[in-house]
Amino acid sequence: MRIAYQYRLKPTRDQQTKIDHWLSMLCAQYNYLLADRFRWYEENRCSINTCPLVCYLPELRDNPDYYSQKKTLPSLKKTRPWYKDIRAIRWLEIIPK
Repeated sequence: MRIAYQYRLKPTRDQQTKIDHWLSMLCAQYNYLLADRFRWYEENRCSINTCPLVCYLPELRDNPDYYSQKKTLPSLKKTRPWYKDIRAIRWLEIIPK
């Protein structure tokens, strides 16, 4: 038998503002990394039927995946200090005491 619990959070206005700010920054970062994956695909794809025998090949790089992009987060926090506010969310910080 599986048991599931649901919790309803009722954050204050300040907490809601902070959560919205975090979510907007995370959404922007997610879209940037997704665009990086699409850009890699566009740069490295080549149809076998239309690829010429002699052609310019851009500098190939590894396929960006979840783990390689996850490693870039510490440098992101160094170059963009406002991302330092986001860390693993501790629910104790959100839920009022």
